[in-house]
Amino acid sequence: QLRLVESGGGLVQPGGSLKLACTASGSSSFKYYAVGWFRQAPGKERERVGCISRGLSNVDITTHYEDSMKGRFTISRGDNTVYLQMNNLKPEDTAVYYCAAVSSGASAPFVCSVPYNVWGQGTQVTVSS
Repeated sequence: QLRLVESGGGLVQPGGSLKLACTASGSSSFKYYAVGWFRQAPGKERERVGCISRGLSNVDITTHYEDSMKGRFTISRGDNTVYLQMNNLKPEDTAVYYCAAVSSGASAPFVCSVPYNVWGQGTQVTVSS
């Protein structure tokens, strides 16, 4: 059974960078899963950050980002890990960040909108001076 664990969160000053990792275990088929990153700030609904398609071939991997993250956030993937590189962080990026996975062959941006059925526990990102 696929399990996801996020790591890399912490406290960073405005303008700084963090790289989150979403590490998969319990399945040898992670490359068949698309992965989404989401976040939830205190008192707010969960929102989508972006997504990356499954990783069968580096040539075919696609990504999509929500407008407020474009140019600042980058999603990439390795064999068992999906990364979220966050640059030029702002106080409004403060949230718990979650990764989620779904077995899907859809490409981004379409795969961003499918129901994700495997979730990690989240990692806190705080942007503050």
